Amino acid sequence: MRKIFITLLLGASVVMAGQGPSGAQSAGNTADPQFRVLSPWAEVDPITPRGISPRLNTLVGKKIGLFANFKRASRPIVEEVEKRLKGMFRDCETSFFDSRGANVVETETENREQFIAWAKGVDAVILAVGD
Repeated sequence: MRKIFITLLLGASVVMAGQGPSGAQSAGNTADPQFRVLSPWAEVDPITPRGISPRLNTLVGKKIGLFANFKRASRPIVEEVEKRLKGMFRDCETSFFDSRGANVVETETENREQFIAWAKGVDAVILAVGD
């Protein structure tokens, strides 16, 4: 419905732009009026979206990364997840990454490099947001 409204609004403004204040066509182009049409849509992001990563068939023998964000409850959450994973998959390894900032990749260069190295060393990641 919103797209239809925007299209109608755009059409009305194009028609009004070709007319003078009285509603008549502007002088000079009475026989063949010229209109400039503008698109209401933003430019498209040039980066092609990727699909989700393939899922693991099993966690047996896999190294699972446990990511705790900067909020207080996230570390206890991933510690509990670790206990339950080890109970279900005894030979599964875990690796923790504690984020100290709201954005791991952009905040600090050192933190970014540590995060990238950690992420490359695990088969899958479980993220906890401590809210």
